[in-house]
Amino acid sequence: MQEQPRIRQWRVRTVRVPLAEPHNTASGTVAESPLVLTDVACDDGGVGHSIVFTYTPAALKPTADLVATFGSWFVGETSAPLEIENRIARRLRLLGPQGLTGMAAAAIDMALWDAAARRHGVSLAGLLGASPRPVPAYGAVGYDGIEGSARTAEQWATRGFTGVKAKIGYPTVAEDLAVVRAMRSAIGPDVAILVDYNQSLTPTEAIERVRALDAEGLVWVEEPTLAHDYAGHARIAQAAATPIQCGENWWGVLDLRHALDAGASDYVMPDVMKIGGVSGWMRASALASARNVRVSNHLWPEISAQLLSATPTAHWLEYADWWNPVMAEPLVIEKGMANCAGVMGSGVAWNESAIEKFAA
Repeated sequence: MQEQPRIRQWRVRTVRVPLAEPHNTASGTVAESPLVLTDVACDDGGVGHSIVFTYTPAALKPTADLVATFGSWFVGETSAPLEIENRIARRLRLLGPQGLTGMAAAAIDMALWDAAARRHGVSLAGLLGASPRPVPAYGAVGYDGIEGSARTAEQWATRGFTGVKAKIGYPTVAEDLAVVRAMRSAIGPDVAILVDYNQSLTPTEAIERVRALDAEGLVWVEEPTLAHDYAGHARIAQAAATPIQCGENWWGVLDLRHALDAGASDYVMPDVMKIGGVSGWMRASALASARNVRVSNHLWPEISAQLLSATPTAHWLEYADWWNPVMAEPLVIEKGMANCAGVMGSGVAWNESAIEKFAA
């Protein structure tokens, strides 16, 4: 019986990739992508790659140091992502899966799964027992006012996207409505509109605003109040006709379970980094699927397209090109659908000249 390969070494690098255009939200502006890039090399010559997004440059070095430390624990050991995920979780039991430790653990997990898929000459979806399949993708519209939001929505629609998601949470509900209606006028009746409050409202404010939006035919209203206020979100979901969407700020599958138990969200959209990498995503996907809850993603379009292919209740793919410059082959979108057919591993591989340019 052939033994699994063993981990030979890790390489951890950091980059700061400027966005082509700053992305404005009700909670702040994203102007760059601070990224930790992780490579694992095994003794059979196989390699795997992963990306984690630290949100702020202040977290780059601490996260990279944690990834390097966690990786060093397993040099010379079998490259088995589920086993290593469990061992990291045990060592971090008192710290928990949230924050920088969770980000670093996810970097390790995603790199190991990528290496496993590449070792077998298949996509990550194929390794997980699925076939890569097209997933409808939506484009992001920032907190850019009436004219700016309509203009960006129209650009996405012109590119063939069948959905757009706008940041709202303006000083008044009348402004929120004006933005939604301007986008609808710009893109026509056949392109889906989703909106995101970025946790900017109290539950009472959210109920008032979502009720005002109910007649607009929105696919969902995302994170109207604080991400971990499960009771508050449950109140909003009960009061609203439009589905409520949450999940990008839940750390680990237990957060997702608690939210579903509370009735906090009609749909879920895990962030592959915060949910615990590929290992965490598959647990979250199974839990959501068992309850017939539709699953979308947050960021990480390349690996998320693979994971949604293996998710029975897959819904939408959130597309973002924030780190395309450092990708060897960014995710392909064709006729509004994410297409990962023919992709090896998780789809993450490097443009080395860009990494050198944006090195931090």
